[in-house]
Amino acid sequence: MFETIAGLIPPDPDYPPRTARLNILKRALDGTLYDVLPYAFADERTGAGDYIPLRQRRPSVRYPLAKTVVDDSISLVFGDGHFPTIDSDDNRTRAILADIATESKLNAVMQEAALRGSIGSVAILLRVLKGRIFLKVLETLSLTPIWDPEEPDRLASVTERYKVPGATLAAMGYDIDDLQAQHWFMRDWDTDQETWFLPWPVTSDAPPQLDEVRTTRHGLGFVPIVWIRNLPGGPDGPDGVDGACTFRAALETSIEIDYQLSQAGRGLKYSSDPTLLIREPAADSRELVRGGGNALVVSEHGDARLLEINGTAAGAVIDYVRVLREMALESIHGNRASADRLTAAQSGRALEMMHQGLVLLADNLRISYGAGLLELSRMILQASNIYRLIVLGSPIDPIDPGTRLSLVWPRWFAPTAEDRAADANTLATLTEARLLSPETALRSVADVYNVADIASERARIKTEQA
Repeated sequence: MFETIAGLIPPDPDYPPRTARLNILKRALDGTLYDVLPYAFADERTGAGDYIPLRQRRPSVRYPLAKTVVDDSISLVFGDGHFPTIDSDDNRTRAILADIATESKLNAVMQEAALRGSIGSVAILLRVLKGRIFLKVLETLSLTPIWDPEEPDRLASVTERYKVPGATLAAMGYDIDDLQAQHWFMRDWDTDQETWFLPWPVTSDAPPQLDEVRTTRHGLGFVPIVWIRNLPGGPDGPDGVDGACTFRAALETSIEIDYQLSQAGRGLKYSSDPTLLIREPAADSRELVRGGGNALVVSEHGDARLLEINGTAAGAVIDYVRVLREMALESIHGNRASADRLTAAQSGRALEMMHQGLVLLADNLRISYGAGLLELSRMILQASNIYRLIVLGSPIDPIDPGTRLSLVWPRWFAPTAEDRAADANTLATLTEARLLSPETALRSVADVYNVADIASERARIKTEQA
C-alpha cells in the first residue's frame, strides 16, 4: 500500500532522485502522506455511482506511529535532563561553550535537527551576526553537498536550489515580472562566502546571475554548515549523502493499522444505523422515517428487518492492530513498554531494560547527532579566532581551535534514591582505596546533582574542608 500511495506522488525531474524519496518520507512524518488520495474514507461511490476502492480513500483514523517513535527517541537524546554537556580540559572553554549553548538555544536547535533529520539527513547553518552566534536548521531536500576529495569528511560547498512562486519572491523584495510563474531560488555556501543568485524562471535556460546585494563574505575558512546523517545503513551506503530513515521499516505496517482502524470505525458507525431491509413494499407510499415513534406498515405477506452485525469483528480488528503495532515498534526499536505493567517505582537500570529497544535507537542517534554537535562546537572555536564573539553581552577572547572537546551524556533514566545511595557508597569506597580520583567520582555524578562546573565545585569542597 505504501508503494501505491508513493506512486501517486510524481517526482519532479528537475530535482535529484533523493529529493523525491525524502519528500515522501517527510509526508509520512508530517501526516500528509494520504493527502494525494482523492476521496474521504466515508465516500463509497463517486457522483457517477462507481464504487471507490479502499486504496483510493484517505483513512479516517490515523495513528502517528512514525512521529511517536521519532519524538520518543529525540526526548531520550536531547530532551530535558538528557542533553549532553560539552566537556573540555580547559575550564574557560567549557564555560564559554555552556554560555553559547544557552544563548543560542542549542538544545532546541538539536531537537529540531533530530526531528527533521529523522527522514535521512539534516544540516545546521552557523552564522555570526554582530558578534553573536546564531544557528538555523536546514532541511536537506533542496540541498546538494560537495565533499572535499582530499578530506572526505569536510564540506567543500553546499548548494541550495528549489522552486518558488513569483509572488513569494516579490514579497521578499525581488523584482519579478510574472508573479504566477515558478522561479528558481538558489544560493551557495563555500569556505569563503555565502553566494546568492537572482531568481530566474524555471522555463529559462539562461545561467543564473549573481546577486551582489545579498552575497556576503564570511571568511571562516570552512563551510559554515554541519551535515548530519541520521542513522547508519543509508540508501547509498556509508559514503552517501543521507543516512537511514528512523521509521521507514514500519511504514507499511503503519498504513495497515490506519486502514484497519478506519474499517473498524466504519463498522461501529454502521452498527448504530444499520440498513433497513423490506421484503415487500409497504402498504402505502409514505416516506419511511425510522424511530421508536414511527411504525413501519408492510403488506400481509411482507417483512421488514434491520441488517445488523455483531461486535466480534471490531474486537478482532483491535487485537490485530495491537499485534501490528508491536511488530512495527519492534522493527524500528520503538517504545513497547506499557505503563500498566508498572506496579511500583522502578530503578533507572530497570527502566533501561524495559525500554531496551528505544535505548538502542537513541544510542545510535547519540553517535550521529553527537558527532554533529561536536563539529558545530569546533566551528564556534574557529570562528572565535576570526570574529570578536559576544556571549551573554560580554566579548570573549579567542579560543584555541585545537582544544579537545568531548560530550558527557547523562544517564538514560533518572536514578532513584536507592540508586543514588548505592552510587555514593561505591564511589566513596573507590576513592578511599585510591582506585578513583575525587574529580572523576564527582564527574560521574555531576549530571545527577546538577553540577555544571566541576572545577568550581572541587574548589568549594577544598575550601570547606580547609
